[in-house]
Amino acid sequence: MNNHVTVLEIDGNALEHNLHYFKQKLKPETKILAVVKAFGYGSDGVKVADFLKDKVDYFAVAYASEGIALREANINTPILVLHPQIPTLADIVTYKLEPNLYCFKVFDAFLKLADEESLIDYPIHLKFNTGLNRLGFKHADISKILACLKETNHIKVQSLFSHLAASEDLNERDFTTNQIANFTYVAQEFYKNLSYEPILHVLNTSGVVNYSDAQFNMVRIGIGLYGFGNDAKETSQLKNTHNLTSIISQIHSIEPGETVGYNRAFIATETVKSATIPVGHADGISRRLGNKKGFVLINNQKAPIIGNVCMDMIMVDVTKIECKEGDNVIIFNNQEMIKNIAMLSETIVYETLTAISPRVKKILTK
Repeated sequence: MNNHVTVLEIDGNALEHNLHYFKQKLKPETKILAVVKAFGYGSDGVKVADFLKDKVDYFAVAYASEGIALREANINTPILVLHPQIPTLADIVTYKLEPNLYCFKVFDAFLKLADEESLIDYPIHLKFNTGLNRLGFKHADISKILACLKETNHIKVQSLFSHLAASEDLNERDFTTNQIANFTYVAQEFYKNLSYEPILHVLNTSGVVNYSDAQFNMVRIGIGLYGFGNDAKETSQLKNTHNLTSIISQIHSIEPGETVGYNRAFIATETVKSATIPVGHADGISRRLGNKKGFVLINNQKAPIIGNVCMDMIMVDVTKIECKEGDNVIIFNNQEMIKNIAMLSETIVYETLTAISPRVKKILTK
């Protein structure tokens, strides 16, 4: 049982609001794939998926273990494994997950397994690299893939997809439009040469916002589900899903000349009241937030972090705040606080959210 007093509350109503917001931008027949990898962007992938399982068409995870966790929670919605590894292919079949086959090494390994297991029309996904240059086949691979597909009934292409490199950056519109055109060519080649039509998807959250004409049959919603639209205007229409709170463990009176924390990073020049909070860099609090750069909220007042962020704790200045041991502490509870933490941490919102440690207790409220 997780009895950590630092708690991340996942707002189910906000999740549903955000999902509905993006649905409104889509054609009625367009499918939605919800991305729940990385513990649901730092929340809880199982809890989020269980909440959304009757509201979306697909889930996506990065690795097989994440998909297995969903299956063991009795989530039966189709699950795309975006980055399967060869040693986990057998588990993918056992748990009825659907692998993304992005190169011939993985493609051939899965085809061999499918043959050995006498699988029939097992759903697989094919990713094409149209410019991100991370994972995916290229145009030159199409004919070889099609030849392999015509020689087997062990696998069936459930979807073709690609990933946009800069869909949030309108200065890169030409590049993104070219990616979409490249993917369209891939799709046409498969549609011409297969006896069936796989699902097509290329748009992520910001792609839905900026390139809705390219929604094809399905779109992938990741960061948008969790309250961020890669654009201030879009984010303002979304609701925050992550609320991180803790409590005051102890309060100290720090006299002039005394120091706080490792390396004596804070030196009191006058009497200071400090509060110790049980959350630290092992929970996802960046060390860059120390030494009065970051703050928490206690009784609706800002309490700056003093000294260095510790592994399990931070100390904050509560000299001017009426508070006591056991009082609630808000680490963040809105998009502006999360964006500010990301900025001070010299990173992006994605990293701030996904940095939240699995040891933090997670609850989903509806």
